[in-house]
Amino acid sequence: MSSSKKKVKISRKLNLFNLPHHIGIILDGNGRWATKRGLPRSMGHKAGCENIKKIVEHIFDLGIKCATFFMFSTENWKRPKEEVDNIFEIARGYIHENLDRFVERGVKIVTMGDIDKLPKDLRDKLHEGIERTKNCDKFILNLAINYGGRDEILRATNEAIKQGKILKKQEDFQKLLYSADLPDPDFIIRTSGEMRISNFMLYQMAYSEFLFSPILWPDFNEKQLQKALINFQRRKRRFGGLNKK
Repeated sequence: MSSSKKKVKISRKLNLFNLPHHIGIILDGNGRWATKRGLPRSMGHKAGCENIKKIVEHIFDLGIKCATFFMFSTENWKRPKEEVDNIFEIARGYIHENLDRFVERGVKIVTMGDIDKLPKDLRDKLHEGIERTKNCDKFILNLAINYGGRDEILRATNEAIKQGKILKKQEDFQKLLYSADLPDPDFIIRTSGEMRISNFMLYQMAYSEFLFSPILWPDFNEKQLQKALINFQRRKRRFGGLNKK
């Protein structure tokens, strides 16, 4: 989060009193962004990380209280080791460079995923971020790293068995998820034109609204985010009920 960032103009069409409580973003298209420019994929991931900074800042400024960024999935380990190492290094650098700013602005860092399997330097930086921001209460930045929805459900089920619990209510199961202390995402955005959810928050997205943007993640700017939010605000959310006339 940059303290010298130029203020972004807010569209008159955007209702700041009807924003989602929790946005989930599937960051897709970094590699293709780099390839289109004749650059190594690592430069795409670097550009994608720079864009996370801008979008997190803008989400915060709009007054939205929680955002989850899908940064690395359990399936991403299949990528070349050099690329995976580069993603981890960029993620570590992002937290290191912005941690003081997070504390200053009241941004609480939380994670979802099995971070114990991450490299030690990234793991340590995540733990430092979580500890230093644990009392922040203005905004929740949830980083999904080494995360998969199926793995999360399996983990929660095994934990219930381990505890000898009989889960009679959905709320009992939700308490065992990584996202136990977060609201379910109202709105999920996926960039790059791909129209799939890629194992992201499978349980939590039961009544989420979706938007699939054709724009590659490094090019998905604040204006595009506002357009997406305006689209969200035009929808009628019925949660299984009938239209009210």
